[in-house]
Amino acid sequence: MPTYRGLVIFIVTSLGFVSASGIPAFAQAGAPARILVTKAVDDGDLVTRTGNVHPAVSMANDLGRMADDRLLEHLKLQLTRSAERQAARDAYLEELHNPKSANFHKWLSAGEYEQRFGVAAPDVNAVKEWLESHGFTVNATYPNLAIDFSGTAGQVREAFHTEIHNLEVNGERHFANMSDPRIPAALSEVVAGPVALHDFKPRAGVTAKAPRAGYTVGNGYELVVPADLQTIYNMNPVYNAGVSGQGQTVVLLERTDLYANGDWNYFRKALGLTRKFPKGNLQVVHPQPNAANGNNGGPCADPGVNGDDGEAAVDVEWASASAPSATIELASCADTDLNFGAYIAMQNLITQATPPPAIMSLSYIESESENGADGNLYVSELYALAESEGVSMFVAAGDAGADTTDQFAGAATHGINVNGLASTLFDVAVGGTDYGDTFLNEAPVYWNSTNDPSTFESAKSYIPEIPWNDSCASQLIALTVGFPTTYGANGFCNDPSFGEKYFLVVAGGSGGPSACAYGSPNIDGVVGGTCSGYPKPTYQTLAAGNPNDGVRDLPDVAMFAANGVWGHYFVLCNSDPSGGGPCSGSPETWSGAGGTSFGAPIFAGIQALINQATASPQGNPNFFYYLLDNFQASSPGMAACDSTLGKAVNSNCIWHDVTLGDMDVNCLPLKNKKGKVVGTFNCYYPKTNPGVNGVLSLSNSKYEPAYPAIPGWDFATGIGTPNVANLVANWPGSITGASVKK
Repeated sequence: MPTYRGLVIFIVTSLGFVSASGIPAFAQAGAPARILVTKAVDDGDLVTRTGNVHPAVSMANDLGRMADDRLLEHLKLQLTRSAERQAARDAYLEELHNPKSANFHKWLSAGEYEQRFGVAAPDVNAVKEWLESHGFTVNATYPNLAIDFSGTAGQVREAFHTEIHNLEVNGERHFANMSDPRIPAALSEVVAGPVALHDFKPRAGVTAKAPRAGYTVGNGYELVVPADLQTIYNMNPVYNAGVSGQGQTVVLLERTDLYANGDWNYFRKALGLTRKFPKGNLQVVHPQPNAANGNNGGPCADPGVNGDDGEAAVDVEWASASAPSATIELASCADTDLNFGAYIAMQNLITQATPPPAIMSLSYIESESENGADGNLYVSELYALAESEGVSMFVAAGDAGADTTDQFAGAATHGINVNGLASTLFDVAVGGTDYGDTFLNEAPVYWNSTNDPSTFESAKSYIPEIPWNDSCASQLIALTVGFPTTYGANGFCNDPSFGEKYFLVVAGGSGGPSACAYGSPNIDGVVGGTCSGYPKPTYQTLAAGNPNDGVRDLPDVAMFAANGVWGHYFVLCNSDPSGGGPCSGSPETWSGAGGTSFGAPIFAGIQALINQATASPQGNPNFFYYLLDNFQASSPGMAACDSTLGKAVNSNCIWHDVTLGDMDVNCLPLKNKKGKVVGTFNCYYPKTNPGVNGVLSLSNSKYEPAYPAIPGWDFATGIGTPNVANLVANWPGSITGASVKK
């Protein structure tokens, strides 16, 4: 393949990035910290912070107001910077990835970031004084993120003018604020609002279980093991060139420990990784806060083992599958009442005095409309700080098609929603695929009939891919079992013997447009009202097929994520009996699973190979992922990289363009807790028979499935899945280009 470095310079110049001599002064040195609190703080002059009520409140059984003396520890008050400092921050993050800029790859420390882009000290003091005037204890300050404080429910009610109630939701006890908080108008330019006044947390994206035989459309199973992954995505030439993650650390952000740390060792040994790559190792850490931020800010308690330990097993094992010689670091913290343990771990890692590890992965899910304006801003600012330090952040796009609010439910009812933990401008959102060999009746072409005795590998080459989709709304599943349509009384989703029995499930690779990063919906959990999405990032304007919609679109890339519907799924070693354990003997007896929770750590491991090959951190790799995709569109061309070609795909392709299938899911109208229909959102079904299952659609009045795979970028699989050898060899600054053989 031709050299790529010159193309990078051409493309970034054509996008309007400035040369080093043209960088605005404010972007080079940082704008001065203008004072934003300019008048006395008056608790009688208030403004409302919308988007701060969790949508589950509307469906909950209200158990009454929380006792005033109930202590709520480590709340977060989100800070906002001045407009000029925001512009300077945003410009600097762009310049970090512009080879023509003097700031290219000039990563900052947390202290430097705070000095350049943080909130002015007098403003921080004004907010602290206001909190203390209401009896709160200020634990720590993060001028580039938030203020950590503690107090009682009564103090929250008195200061923020909202009551916190105890709730029952689907049989579980929770608490939440019942209305949007209000703050003094004098603080409105520097305080966005509380990050969360509720205890609802993001959901894990993986459910480990062995697929049922009746749930597969194909004949038999091909379990995916690390050696299969390495063959299918052409990783072995990189390993043969001496690059397998040596000297790199991949951090998996968790709210739990592993059920047994030895599972990671057993996974590697049983599947041949230890023999081939003996230097890989596992670390488990519980990162504590930087003492400079206060002695009591962001405490990280060991969470022990909880119901999410299967997620942790996925993350550490499959990050090691793609970067087998890397240090795999599980960074876990216990949840607090009001904060998510994985956020605590990340915040503590990126606010230390020393540089954090350069690669992090998160596999949890909460839709933008659920996360709320407060939560979305906190996540976005957290990732932006990480990017400024050179951290590459990978996040699972979700496992619910285009409706992440209703993941794993029996029907999509809230309409199109994307994962708010993955939709920021500062992370790589990883979607999900399945293998298309079963649908194409080509399984013997791509899989050996027996497994390698030392690695259990059976894959022969790259395999055609389709979007991962378990729902009856999948056109490919419907066609395979003899249904020309998915919707309507005679559609597959309403077939009682098969479609309704096995395939009424909101499960598949997620994607869609950012639509509720800001603002507040009129109907809880449904995009609408004052909702708006994150703006379109520069890198996405390079992708052929990415819509001219003005917003951030998901996913960026994709990776195999299926859980058995076409006969393919990942194996997982987790000794927890509730997660399919123990894992002993042949991997065929282990638990099996799927989900984009696998793709995020796998891509994090791939990034470790790139970082090793370039001998440097890369920050947000989307800038070069999309640039390489742009180059590929002209040479060797999109048609030559069509995934459906399988082993005949052009050997120079960096990305496999998935063009067959869809990620559509089944849907129904939304009902309130009394069973009354609230509305129909992105759900198409014939109006002559409204009682039947519909399918998620861009329109309620006609069939526009959300979303199909098409040539170029699409909402189902982004720019596609990687040929890792080509990706590493063509990365700017890679030292392996000449030695990686195709």
